[in-house]
Amino acid sequence: MSKYKSQGFNNTFKNAGKGVRIVFKSEKNIRVHFIVGILVIIFAFLLGLSIPKVCILLLTIGFVIVAEMINSAVEFSLDAVFKNKYNKLVGMAKDISAGAVMLATVISVSVGIMIFGSEILKILH
Repeated sequence: MSKYKSQGFNNTFKNAGKGVRIVFKSEKNIRVHFIVGILVIIFAFLLGLSIPKVCILLLTIGFVIVAEMINSAVEFSLDAVFKNKYNKLVGMAKDISAGAVMLATVISVSVGIMIFGSEILKILH
């Protein structure tokens, strides 16, 4: 049993929503990822992509946004613990976390290129 009081089901969602709002207010990159994600989904519907392809796009977009949120949580946590003082290990942890976002983005863009590229080739032929 936890020493912390159970927050209840509704408070869990309130706190999660608060976390999403915090990251959207504080992190420019996540706003960019979100806007690009919306544009990708709009473009997918304009091209008439199949539901499975749209689902794959949604998963890859979500993959990037979740990676960005975890990266932000790592950075905030480390800054709080180390009071924004430079530490080589903190720098390494932040770099690894940022690298995870970059890798997720590269994978997402690659998936997008494959999906949209094949659809555009169909239209051109």
